[in-house]
Amino acid sequence: MKPEHENSNRYLRAKERVEHIKKFYTSVMMYVIFIGFLAALNYYTNQWSYMWFLWAAFGWGVGLFFQAAKAFDWNPFLGRSWEERKMREFLEKEEDTKSGKWS
Repeated sequence: MKPEHENSNRYLRAKERVEHIKKFYTSVMMYVIFIGFLAALNYYTNQWSYMWFLWAAFGWGVGLFFQAAKAFDWNPFLGRSWEERKMREFLEKEEDTKSGKWS
């Protein structure tokens, strides 16, 4: 049986992840609406002679990519598993120091 604090930590992490995913989907929706508006404005002002709205689409798209990486935990180098391993390492080191063991 797991201690109560572990279950609450798991619940809080899951809740945080759901919040990140909701925020990402909201951002995607705003991206589609706003870039669509900019594309229409671009078309009506200069009939595609220069598609300047693509600069905004690219810049915002890069930001969305990084937001998706965070929301869906796509970071292979410093992701959640790395954080948990590091935290366990530090906690074990602290326990060893408190108990008088030298590392």
